[in-house]
Amino acid sequence: MKRLLMTGAAGGLGQAMRQRMARHADAVRLSDITHLGDAAPNEEIIQCDLGDADAVMKLVEGCDGILHLGGISVEDKFSKILNANLLGLYNLYEAARAHGHPRIIFASSNHTIGFYRQDQHIDVTAPMRPDGLYGVSKCFGEALARMYFEKFGQESALVRIGSCLEKPKNHRMLSTWMSYDDFDSMIECVFRAPMLGCPIIWGVSDNDSRWWDNSHAAYLGWRPRDNAERFRAELDAAVERPGPKAALSLYQGGAFVEDPIFSED
Repeated sequence: MKRLLMTGAAGGLGQAMRQRMARHADAVRLSDITHLGDAAPNEEIIQCDLGDADAVMKLVEGCDGILHLGGISVEDKFSKILNANLLGLYNLYEAARAHGHPRIIFASSNHTIGFYRQDQHIDVTAPMRPDGLYGVSKCFGEALARMYFEKFGQESALVRIGSCLEKPKNHRMLSTWMSYDDFDSMIECVFRAPMLGCPIIWGVSDNDSRWWDNSHAAYLGWRPRDNAERFRAELDAAVERPGPKAALSLYQGGAFVEDPIFSED
């Protein structure tokens, strides 16, 4: 690609992937609502509120692909989720429609299905069971992306990210973890695929204890290589295992199922 846009570049995952993006495009356009520091030689930095339609329209102009990590990534007040995750995503898709339909990787979430129990193994045909307003916003995002594909031919990969971190932080993440290397290789496969469509992809490494079946997306050629199992002994020694009735032990969404609806006050 000539120019790849990455939104949410100041977030934890955005910072982790920033340097890796250089291999995917000649120029990388980085965006967030907060400060991003100095630009590297191949980078363009644009501060942008996703809720500002005019700003997002300018942000997308000239881009061949979009890695959309921007938005609220945890449970929060509905007003914040509304601006960043609903209105912001609509603005992004309208901008993509106006600027030649650059292929989009949409960072969805395992919290779209968070109320499934951990003893259930599911594929993408399982009905959504969001565990909070954040999860609901990602259900909206997947539906929006699907509509833009059906109506306008806008291709998107809807990546239900589990826990994309340097390493798992608790025992639940032995099932949900995705390494940075595996995410990077998935990005490459999505942007190189001759035909993408609008698939849902489980954002998870090749963990022994994973709950999600990715066989429907085999046509993309993505083969995750990392396995969270190598961290099990380290976690057993350092992190207390939650009780059998704890949300972290019962539900795929973990503690998110226990979050309240946060007051706007």
